[in-house]
Amino acid sequence: MKITKISVDGLFGKHYHTVSIFDGGLTYVHSPNGCGKSTLIRMISLLLTGNVTELTKIPFQRMDIFFEKGENLIVVRSENELIIQMKRNELETELTPADLASITGVTFISPERAYVRRGDGHIVPAAETYAHELSNKIKETRKDHALNVPEYKDDMGDDELIFKAKDLNAKLNFMRDAGFTVDIPAGLKFPPTRYDLTESRKEYLDLIHGISEFVKKNHHLSESVIVFRDVINSFLADKDMTIDTKGTISFVLGNGITLPIKDMSSGEKQIFIMLYRLLFQALPSSFVMIDEPEISLHIMWQQRIGPVLKDIARLRDLQILAATHSPQIVHDDWDLTNELRAGSA
Repeated sequence: MKITKISVDGLFGKHYHTVSIFDGGLTYVHSPNGCGKSTLIRMISLLLTGNVTELTKIPFQRMDIFFEKGENLIVVRSENELIIQMKRNELETELTPADLASITGVTFISPERAYVRRGDGHIVPAAETYAHELSNKIKETRKDHALNVPEYKDDMGDDELIFKAKDLNAKLNFMRDAGFTVDIPAGLKFPPTRYDLTESRKEYLDLIHGISEFVKKNHHLSESVIVFRDVINSFLADKDMTIDTKGTISFVLGNGITLPIKDMSSGEKQIFIMLYRLLFQALPSSFVMIDEPEISLHIMWQQRIGPVLKDIARLRDLQILAATHSPQIVHDDWDLTNELRAGSA
């Protein structure tokens, strides 16, 4: 469900804010310190993940989230409890925390993103943790060379099959850039010609449908890996991020020296963390909040991150709400901003 507007009344007993979510994927919100910008971002995350207990601790009177098809999620404080309802066609239905968590996917990238809490409770460097996670994902996927042929019907003509094979071959060529390949049985070539289909139709049908399953299963990850690598390298100077045959992520300097991610600068780690969370953790068509994307970034990088966020939003059909103090982050996109002021919006 796409969000169109968010409002909160009586935040800390004195602030009344409205944030319009713009088409195109990226929206900014900015304000002086102390106006509740970061708190508002956190409130949205708590509500849409069903964390009502923590949301109740924040002092506010009412919160509304409006959706593109006319739905209105309403939260009203009644003494020390929150009444949460979804309004559709003038009818109001009370929602449980599980109901809230099913409305839309949510990712909250907080300012404290340099460290992350593992499942065992330990707090560890986020960039190194994410690099390890991604390496494992890549390594496991690259092991998957075998074709798994699903059940199918032979209901396609030769022209349609050849067109589909050429399309799949283009996707396979793209995926090879991420190191993901599939085994082609000996004696077969891909894509097949019309003559090949005539001579070995069953074998090529199995091959086409098997490759189709492989692409369906792994194309999203390969696309994410390629975009992740290329965008990060577009920021780096005199070094490149590489992913070797074992899936290990490292950074190679112009003089050939290889650095592990723990030795990268804080700004480089921030770019790595934000892009990882956007490309590998945020679900497609979900709502993402980034609080202070400018942390540790040079002014030049701050000016470049906005277009990257817009591109990723389009690629993954995300709605990204970025809270910032930096005019360099907004750069030329002031038409995408909401300014929050003390007191009334």
